[in-house]
Parts: sequence; structure tokens; C-alpha cells
Amino acid sequence: MEDNKVVAKIVSDFFLNTCLLRRRLNMDDVAVLMNSSDIVNSGEADVIPLSTGSIAEFYIEPMLSCIGDVDIMIHLSFQLAIPQEHPPPTQLPDEFHGYVHVYEITDSEAPGYVYLVSSYLLTEITDDGKYNVMQCPRQYWAHDFTENQGPAIVRKNPFQNPSFIRGLFYGSGSMLSLDKVLCIHCLSWPLQAADWPTRHRNYGWPDSATVDHVVSNGCDVVEVAHRLCRQDEWLSNHQYRLSFSRAEITLLNSWMKVQQIVYHMLRAFMKTEGLTDIRDTSGSKILSNYNIKTLMLWACEMKGRSWWIDDLNVVGICVKLLHILADWLTDTRCPHYFINNCNLFDSLEKSQLVQNMAYRLQSITEAWLAEWFVNNYIRKCALDHCRDSRVSRLFDDISTHVKLQNAVSALVNSRLDFSVVDDWSLFATAHGIIHFFQRFHHVYPGLQTSLYLKRELSKIDEALSVYFTAVTFLHAAFKTNRNPLPDEMLDILSTLCLQSNNVRRCLNARHSSVLSLVQATKLMKVIANNSHSTVQLIEIELSKAYLYRALRCKDSDRDSIYYLANVYLAVLYYTTGQFQKAIDHCTVVTRLRIHPQCSSHVVQGELLPKIDDDIDSVLGLAVFYQYVRTAAIKSTTTNTICQCL
Repeated sequence: MEDNKVVAKIVSDFFLNTCLLRRRLNMDDVAVLMNSSDIVNSGEADVIPLSTGSIAEFYIEPMLSCIGDVDIMIHLSFQLAIPQEHPPPTQLPDEFHGYVHVYEITDSEAPGYVYLVSSYLLTEITDDGKYNVMQCPRQYWAHDFTENQGPAIVRKNPFQNPSFIRGLFYGSGSMLSLDKVLCIHCLSWPLQAADWPTRHRNYGWPDSATVDHVVSNGCDVVEVAHRLCRQDEWLSNHQYRLSFSRAEITLLNSWMKVQQIVYHMLRAFMKTEGLTDIRDTSGSKILSNYNIKTLMLWACEMKGRSWWIDDLNVVGICVKLLHILADWLTDTRCPHYFINNCNLFDSLEKSQLVQNMAYRLQSITEAWLAEWFVNNYIRKCALDHCRDSRVSRLFDDISTHVKLQNAVSALVNSRLDFSVVDDWSLFATAHGIIHFFQRFHHVYPGLQTSLYLKRELSKIDEALSVYFTAVTFLHAAFKTNRNPLPDEMLDILSTLCLQSNNVRRCLNARHSSVLSLVQATKLMKVIANNSHSTVQLIEIELSKAYLYRALRCKDSDRDSIYYLANVYLAVLYYTTGQFQKAIDHCTVVTRLRIHPQCSSHVVQGELLPKIDDDIDSVLGLAVFYQYVRTAAIKSTTTNTICQCL
């Protein structure tokens, strides 16, 4: 008995020591960026991606990757779901469009599956995200997705196998494919899971703060019907499934490290043994990774902290959980973690195949599973993922516990020794990917894509965000050496300078001249509040380019735009000490025949937000100069006033 425990301890120590915390910069996160940035577009119907699945849920980095592919849920900015009889929102986050279709979530025949009823149209009425609500004719909303494999659309990554990536991409296949799931987001927690936040929990997991965070993120509905409803033409096109991917990301990231390790071990075992590939007579898989995740979620809630950490025997924990899964198969009942009375095995028959799987899992012992991990996991790490051949040769003979312990210890030390080298390699690779991305988009990646990349790169490491901005400017400089700067690139450069996370309303502006004035205002605020620097000089030139673009506008309100653009330029030149040019633009203003209310608006600061007192004084001088000219004061007096600028 003691001999059996020795191998289990060696295996447990291996996982506890080699499953490092995931680096802030890792190739899996870069893979998500590359795929999701390809999804983001610059049209009016903004696509909003969310990284889900293993990449978002795991914070450990085992020797054998726990990432199989890139999972991204996407919802459109003009669609929103709400619980049934829930009042439609009158204010939405910035990510939503100016026109939003709202659908009520109603129950269907199958627990966990719902219908969507088109109910409202929201129209944005102010710049701070407030909406007007209009009721629409109620009708069931259909989708076209009827494939049996689920809601995911799988495609190969367009960035697959660039040579500078694959050489450093140890063990992970996340660069190989993308699972894209279309969904409609619901900002509220669904009524179907109303009991989950308040149910009694003996061991305090998840805690109240985590529960509140989960509930505040709402849920999603994905375009897939229940397995037993897919043969019905109407149901297959109208039934949706509730998705709790956002909740699962939060919950799994709140796990202890040992819980994440056990989850990884269970998934690796089930996949390698082919247990998640076995199908019933209808061709549907009997078990999936979601069943393993559900098993873990229940275990984390139902087992106390001591159950996980007192012995730190991850092999023994895996055996106990596999036995619970065997009982679920025997009873053909896998309880949904969020929804009461929802059985994930509701379409599973008590067939001989299912009973054989249950018996197979129930028969697993700690000694057998420990040996399995030695032969199918640890040995693979040594042979395929260890860069020291001397270590891999130690596994040629592990016939005794001492030899096994020595081989595993050498492998653990090798893993730790190369971690610093891996950090350097990852940063070098990420820099190469940024250059590759710019070349892949033959002209420019687009405004929204650039903003998305800058924002997400800053979450990984601020240095990468700065590097992306620098590469974008160099790319623009190379292009403008041969051709004039396009308007879109002007938008990209100015927004990257501002580090703005919210330009949706600018993007939805009706006229390019309005966008020019809005961006110029933002840039001028940055200039006014920062000391002179190279970055500021860039911002000044971008402001000028925006304002001169506004002067060339063809809009119906051209006179007002022209007037304001000259005022902006006067302010800009005054701020940078170019007083004569400021005077010239004030002179242009006075020569225009403008409606009195336009001048009034400018002086009141309604069209030009307040920057600082010195700059606001220029506006006053501009209007005063106009008054002086109208009053026909002598030229010498006028020149004296102008010199005061």
C-alpha cells in the first residue's frame, strides 16, 4: 500500500511544481488577440468579441498545454436580450450601437433552452448612452443555425504557422483553429437561474463578492436548439441555449491553484483515453469537457477547503471525482450548475455503452491512475517538451521509485530553469507578431481593430501597447512617404495618441467634419495639459490635420464648421506660441458672416469644451476682435489689440 502511495506522491509533486502561474504575456493570449482582431470590424454593426473557454478560464500553465483552440463568443452591438417582463434599459454601456433591437428571453420546453421574442427598439438620444424606448410588434426571433455539432463555427487561423511563431510555441495548439460562437448578450442575470445567487453554500464558495460579480456580468444566449428538438423545423430555428460562459470564467479564476490543476488533469485523462470522443447510437458524444467542468464546479462548492489541500494528493482527488462522474453516468443525471431541474444527461439513454463507461471510471484506482500519468503525461513532457536531452534519457529506465523520483526531479528543475528564457522569447515573439499583423493588413488594420489591439495589449503588458503604437506610426510614416495620409489613418493615429477606449460615438458621427472637430478637441486637451514633448509635437500636427480637414468639408452646416475650425486653429497656435498664426485665424473668423447664435455658442463653450482659462481667453479675444472690426476702429488700434494675443 505504501509503495502505491509513493508513485501518487511523485506525480502530485510533479503537477504542483510544474504547473506555473500563467505569464502575463503568453502565446495563447496572443493567439486570442490575433483571432479576435480579425473578427472586429470598422462598420456600424460593431462586433464585440469575448475570449472564453480554456484560455480565459485557466490561470495555470502546465507543461502540456491545457489549451486546445481559441474560443471566442461574439455579439453584435445592435442586439440585446432581457429577461421576460423585464423593463427595457434606458441606458447602455458604450459598446452598444445607437440603434439596439431588444429581445425578451422566454422559457422553452427544455430547461436551459429559451426562445427570443422581438419586443423593443432602443434609439440613443444623448451622448452619455441614454436611449429612447419604442415598443415593436412581438414575434419569435429565428436563427439559421441548425448544425448538430453545436453553435461553434470552426475555422483555421489565417495566421497559422508563421515560422517565427512555431519555433517557440511549445505544446499548445491554440494557433491552429478558432471556435467562433455567435450570441446575443443579456446584461441581467436570467430568471431561469434565479435561485443560484441565493442558494445555501456550506463552505463559502463562491463568496458573496464573486457571486455579485457573476450576476453583474449577466449571461448570453447562443444559436443552438436542444438535441431532441433539432429534427423539428420550427424549434430548430427558434430555440436558443442559455450560456453562462462569463460566469464560468469568473468562477474558475477564483479557484485555488490545486483545483485548477485537478481540472487540467481530469481533462487530460479523459481526452487521452478517448472518453470524450465516445458517441451513442445517434452520433452524439456521451461525455464532453463541459461535464468535467460541471463536476468541478459542484465539487468546489460541495467540498471544503481542507478536502483539497490537507493531503495535496491531486491523483487521489481525481480518482474520487471520476467515481462521482461514474455515478452520474449510472443514474444518467448530470445536474446543471446554474439552473435547477436541468439535467445535462436528459437525452442520454441507459444503454450498455453508458454503463460500460460508468464501470470503467468506477474501477479506476489511485495506483492505476498514478502509473497512467507517469506513462502518458510525464513521460511525454520529458520526450517532447524538455529541451535538455540528458533529462529525457533518464526516463529510459524508471523501474524503481528512486529512479522515477530522480527523473521527475530533473524534469521539474529543467522546467524552472528555462522559465526566464521563455519570458524573453515570448516578448521577442510578440514584437514579431505585431510587425506581422501590420504586414498582414496590407493598407491599415482599421480604427476599431487598432483600438481593440492597443487596449488588449495594454492588459497583457503596457510596453506591448506602446510598441504597437510605435509600429503603427512607423507604418504610417512609410506609407505617407509615397502617398498622402488617408483620413482613416489620421483617425487611427490620433486615437492611439489619445489612448481613447471609447470612440464609438465619434465613429458614428454623421459627418467627417464633426469627427474632425471632436478629435481635435480631445487632442487639444492633451496638449494643454502636458509639457512639450515629442509625443505632443505629434499631437499638434494631428490636430492641425484634423482641423484643415474640417475646413474642406462639404456639409450643409459648412459655415459653422468653417468658423469653428478657424477658432480651433487660433487656440492651437496660441497654445504653442505661434501668435501671428493665431491672429491670422482670428482675422478669418471676423471676415465671415455668421449667425449671431453661433458666436454665442462658441463663447459659452457649448461647441468647444473648456480646456483652460488661457485658451478660453483666445475665444474671447476672437469675438472681441470681431466686435472691434465691426465698430470700425482705426487700423492702428486694431493692430495694437492683435499684438496682445
